[in-house]
Amino acid sequence: MTATPRFAPPPAAQIAADVERALAEDLGQGDATAALLPADARAQARLTCRDAAVIAGSAWFDACFRRLDPSVQIDWNASDGDQVAPGTLICSLSGHARPLVTAERSALNFLQLLSATATTTARHVAAVAGTAVRVLDTRKTIPGLRLAQKYAVRCGGGHNQRMGLYDAILIKENHIIAAGSIAAAVSAARQLHPDLPLEVEVENLDELEQALQAGVDRIMLDNFELEQMREAVARTAGRVPLEISGNVDLQTIGDYARTGVDFISVGALTKHVHAIDLSLRLQLV
Repeated sequence: MTATPRFAPPPAAQIAADVERALAEDLGQGDATAALLPADARAQARLTCRDAAVIAGSAWFDACFRRLDPSVQIDWNASDGDQVAPGTLICSLSGHARPLVTAERSALNFLQLLSATATTTARHVAAVAGTAVRVLDTRKTIPGLRLAQKYAVRCGGGHNQRMGLYDAILIKENHIIAAGSIAAAVSAARQLHPDLPLEVEVENLDELEQALQAGVDRIMLDNFELEQMREAVARTAGRVPLEISGNVDLQTIGDYARTGVDFISVGALTKHVHAIDLSLRLQLV
């Protein structure tokens, strides 16, 4: 039985493409070791989590095994977004033995990475509890797995910033230099893409004032000191949502959140992850 998702995963075709790439690089011309098992052997397996974790990635895990054995039975005891304790039985599998051992590594790679992303996100979300701040991810994702990791962020209680360079405009230092000013960059962006959300990254309070005057949709405070953040919140007075970026970790995010900003973006959610320890034990039947 496939785990019922509480969070909308990427389209099935995207998950299938992720899995196809993973299996292709692992199998190459075929699994030389799986041939040690009898061709007609069947097996059962139990997946246990050895860490405290937030689960994410069950659809990719399922797809790895079903790609090699469409008849495999997978019974989940945890769903994406669930917090589990060390020693928790996550799921049980039953099917042909060779496909089970062949798909194992790819399936675990997806689940341990995406659960790690969700777990890291949940820790940052917990650190801002009691505030109205939304914790955002960034584009600092593993190449080829952006939609997967951004899904895992949602499983951990975080929110997605822009998905890529196509669905929102973020004007940064080099764009401002090329355009000549914040006002000029904003004006050009509005003319080119009037329907896209527009955010400007500022590095000081003077640039904050320029961004406010330019009429942007959101302002990112890049590497501001704590007192500067408070001053920025006071000056903005709720006219434009404020986002903090830079020097954010579990030790600083709580203080940043209490300045009154609206969003905090954290690259660490997707790039500073420690894989969750998972164990899959198989037995021939």
